[in-house]
Amino acid sequence: MRSITTKLVLAFITVSLISIALVMLFTRWRNGEEFRSFLFDQNRPSIITSLSDYYGKYGSWQGITDMQFQVQPPPSRPEPHKSPFTLVDESGRIVYAGQGYQVGDIVTASELNDGIPIQANDRTVGRLLISRSNFPVGAPGSDYLDRFNRQIFLSGLIAIALALLLAIILSRTLTRPIRELTAATQVVSVGDLAQQVPVRSRDELGQLATSFNRMSSDLARSLNLRRQMTADIAHELRTPISIILGHAEAVHDGILPASSETFEIIREEAERLEHLVDDLRTLSMADAGELKLAFRPYAPQKLLRDAQKIYSHQARQKKVSIQTKAESDLPEIEVEPERMKEVLGNIIDNALRYTPENGQITLSARRVADMIELRVQDSGPGVAPDELDRIFERFYRIETSRARDTGGSGLGFAIAKSLVEKHNGRIWAESKPGEGLTILIRLPVSKS
Repeated sequence: MRSITTKLVLAFITVSLISIALVMLFTRWRNGEEFRSFLFDQNRPSIITSLSDYYGKYGSWQGITDMQFQVQPPPSRPEPHKSPFTLVDESGRIVYAGQGYQVGDIVTASELNDGIPIQANDRTVGRLLISRSNFPVGAPGSDYLDRFNRQIFLSGLIAIALALLLAIILSRTLTRPIRELTAATQVVSVGDLAQQVPVRSRDELGQLATSFNRMSSDLARSLNLRRQMTADIAHELRTPISIILGHAEAVHDGILPASSETFEIIREEAERLEHLVDDLRTLSMADAGELKLAFRPYAPQKLLRDAQKIYSHQARQKKVSIQTKAESDLPEIEVEPERMKEVLGNIIDNALRYTPENGQITLSARRVADMIELRVQDSGPGVAPDELDRIFERFYRIETSRARDTGGSGLGFAIAKSLVEKHNGRIWAESKPGEGLTILIRLPVSKS
C-alpha cells in the first residue's frame, strides 16, 4: 500500500513533468519560429530586389522556376521541393511553387493579399508567398538551434530534479502532522489517553491536531472521572451496607437487642442506600439521553411555593426559616415541574444541612431579559471562591467527613446541574466565606 507521502510525490512530479515538457516544447518551437522570422527579415530586401530585377530584365516570369533564391546563410542541403518561397503573377497564378503548391494553380484571394508585392516598371507584377516555418536556417543557424535545444533539455532535467526534491520536502512537510496523528492514535488505542501532538500550523491540519488534543484531554478527563466515580460509588455504598450488616449481625448474635432503635438505624441506612441508587439512576439516564421530560408552562412563583411547602417541616425541625420572594407578573417558564422541584429540593436540602439554627433560606425569582432567574440563598458558612465550580462535580464535598455525617452523597448539585441543562438553562454558584451560599438558575421564558 502506497503511503500518502509517496502519492503526493508522484502527483507533484507528474504535474511538474507535464508542465516542464510543455514549456520545453513550446520554447523550442517558438525559438525556431522567431529565428526563422529573423533570418527572413534579413534576407527579404535582397530576395525582393532579385525578383524585381528578374522581371525587369525578362519582362515576364518565364523561366523563373530555374532560379535559385540566395539566402544568408546559405542552406547546408538545398531542397527545392521544400522551398519556402511561392511566387504568383498579378492574376494569382503560381509561377514558382514552394512546398505545398504546384505551378499553374490559382491561390485564394486571402493568400494573394498576404503576399509581398513585387514591383517592376512602376507596377505590381506579382506577389511572394513565404512559409516562414520552412525558411532555411543554414549550417550556423542549425548549430545555434541544436545548442539551444540541448540547453533547453538540460534545463528541463535540472528543473525535474529540483521539482523532485521540492516534492519530497513538501510532501514530508505536509504529511508530518498526519504521521504524528497516526502515531498518537495508535498510542491512544492502547490506553494512553493523555497523548498530545504538536500544533504546527493554523490550517486544516493544525485544526485537526487541536481537535485531537482536545479529544485526548476529554477522554483522559472522562476516564479519570469514571475511575473516581467508581471509587466514590463503592465508598458510598460500603458505608450504609456496612452499618446495615453490622447491626443485623449484632442483633443475630445477641450483641444488640432487637429494639425499635436498632431497626430504625437499619431503616435509615437502607433509605440512604435507596436514595443513592435513585440519584445514580437519574444521572445515568441523563448521561445516556434517556431522561424523558414532559415540558409545560409553569409559574415560577408556584414552583418556589411548592418547594417551600415540601421542606417546611424539615426546616421547622432544624429551626430554619424558608422565605419566598418573587417579582410580580413574572411570565411562565417551560419546565417539567417535578424535575425542577427535584432541582430546588436538592439545593434546599443542601442549604438545610449547613444553615445554623435560627438561620434563613431565601427562595426568589426575577426576570433577566428573556430568562427567569431563580435564587436559593442560605445563611450558612459559605464556600471558598476556588471551590465554587467544583461543587457541581459528582461526589465532590467541601468537607468530606462533615458532608457524610450530615447524610450528603455529593450528588445533589450534580443532578441539579444535569437537570437544569436538560431544560436549556444554566446553573452556577456565588458565595463568600461566612456570608452563605447562593445557587442561581436561569431558565428560558415559555414561548406559548
